[in-house]
Amino acid sequence: MIALIQRVTSASVTVEQQVIGQIDKGLLVLLGVEQSDTVDSMKKLAEKVVKYRVFSDQNGKMNLNVQQAQGRLLVVSQFTLAADTSRGLRPNFSGAGTPALALELYLAFVNYCRELGLEVATGEFGADMQVALVNDGPVTFQLTS
Repeated sequence: MIALIQRVTSASVTVEQQVIGQIDKGLLVLLGVEQSDTVDSMKKLAEKVVKYRVFSDQNGKMNLNVQQAQGRLLVVSQFTLAADTSRGLRPNFSGAGTPALALELYLAFVNYCRELGLEVATGEFGADMQVALVNDGPVTFQLTS
C-alpha cells in the first residue's frame, strides 16, 4: 500500500457538487492499493500514518503525530498512486489492486484508523472526486507498508 500524506490546515472532498468529507487541521491521506497488499500491510501502513511525526512541537520541530496534534484524517482512495511510471510516457496500472481488493483494504484502513482513536472523514471509493486542500508547510510524504 502507498499513502501520500499531506499536513493540512483544511481539506475537503466534493462529489457531484456536494461536500462529502472535510477536516480542519490534520492529514489528507491519498491511499493506493497494490496487488500484493494484505490486511497485514494495511495495518502496518495505518499505524505508520497515525504515528508519523509531521506536526511541529513547541520548538518548531516535527515531533508530533496527528493524534498528539489533535488533528483528524481525510482518507481518499487513489489508485493512480499504484502506477508504474518507470518507462514511457503513459502510466502502467498493472500493479494496482483489483477494485474489489482496493475497496476492501480502503474500508479496512479507514476503520482501523478509527480503532486507533482518530476521527476519520472519507471520500467516496470509485467516484469522480474533487479534492481541495490547504497544505501546511507544504509538508508532503509518501509512505509505504
